[in-house]
Amino acid sequence: MSSCGAYGNPQFLVFSPPKLHKLPHSGRKSLLPLHIDGATKFLVRTASSAPLGGEYSEQLQGARPKQRTASKDQDEVEDPKFLADSDSCFCEFNGVQIHHKIFDAELSEDTLKEGSTQQAPTYKKTVSFPMILLHGFGASVFSWSRVMKPLSLVTGSKVLAFDRPAFGLTSRVNAVKHSSPGNQDSKPLNPFSMMFSVLATLYFIDFLPAEKAILVGHSAGALVAVDAYFEAPERVAALILVAPAIFAPLTTRNVVKENQTGVDNQIKGNSSDSNTSGNLFSRSFSMLSMFAKNIADAILNAMKGMTNMIHSLYQKALSAILRSAAGVIVIRMIIGKFGIPAVRSAWYDPNQVSDHVLQGYTKPLKVKGWDKALVEYTVALLTDSASKLKPPMAKRLSEISCPGSSFELIKNCGHLPQEEKAEEFVSVVEKFLQRVFGVIDEPHLQAAT
Repeated sequence: MSSCGAYGNPQFLVFSPPKLHKLPHSGRKSLLPLHIDGATKFLVRTASSAPLGGEYSEQLQGARPKQRTASKDQDEVEDPKFLADSDSCFCEFNGVQIHHKIFDAELSEDTLKEGSTQQAPTYKKTVSFPMILLHGFGASVFSWSRVMKPLSLVTGSKVLAFDRPAFGLTSRVNAVKHSSPGNQDSKPLNPFSMMFSVLATLYFIDFLPAEKAILVGHSAGALVAVDAYFEAPERVAALILVAPAIFAPLTTRNVVKENQTGVDNQIKGNSSDSNTSGNLFSRSFSMLSMFAKNIADAILNAMKGMTNMIHSLYQKALSAILRSAAGVIVIRMIIGKFGIPAVRSAWYDPNQVSDHVLQGYTKPLKVKGWDKALVEYTVALLTDSASKLKPPMAKRLSEISCPGSSFELIKNCGHLPQEEKAEEFVSVVEKFLQRVFGVIDEPHLQAAT
């Protein structure tokens, strides 16, 4: 199995479908997605015109939400829907309005066939599974815009990308006051936590609807993809990790520890032999040593409890500082000063970063509350107790059975191959899917005449 590389390298890690038992699937009803056109009216696709495969049982009955437009002194808008594209969709999951986009292979083919004189790409349909794209930190659905349609042609199915909470056009919610509909628990699921993104990913598999999906995670999105697999392996057809924010395990240390364990066992065995000699002094010394060891363990456990308490107080203090007005101001200053340079540095050739790309990354900053949402995301990372109970991600990857896994390196490319080297990126994915799922011979799309 290939190992993951360090964060930030243009590495492309693909895993073949794990061998799993087929389990029964119970789908959920799709929620009503909302679309916005160039004006301010909300549009709803009916079942007859919806290309997404979901069930749409309701229509907007002339209702018009209260609009809050931005003035010259106020560049931020209250509702992210006012910044949405014509193909944007919104659905509610656990009280959060999640922005997403879907490309359908059949619609993409029809569009290409009706095109003018441009050469249409000749992709082979290789799988019948849909694909879900998971963006990294600071990114959004926009980072997949160049590859969504080609990937839908490669898979011959739907391709969906959604904005995780705190990013893109997904609604900004107050994590402290947030409560999931129908959830009577005293501690509702934090929308900025890793588990929320994992459950949202599984929800969208139902939303498509499908029994399984191919998960493609970029950077921090790779963590979501892997956690989604461990949460419900029977729902994942394949994993594709792009420049994953996962560090390779240090196997040499494990070898040293194993060798040391063998030496310790040998020493214990020798000590045991000497104790059985019947020497009263030796047995007394052994009992005294055991008593001292128990006392030392008790002291260490007490110190560990104090350390955990101090760590907990430290987390609460740090969270309070981040959530304060000063913390929010610092976040705004950091993003304002280093946001655009960070986008440029993510490319191998910063000169190729266009204004269109910069606008795509900065548009979510026009949503009111983006700064507080980013703070809550950071706090969730620091206080996510569920993640701390799990083994390190790099170690958990070794537990996945991937006999057909492969490692691909895209040369002269930065941290965003799906943007900087879109065609090569799609080609790598296509070859992987052909090898894993097999090729279905179908007529290729020809150039329109």
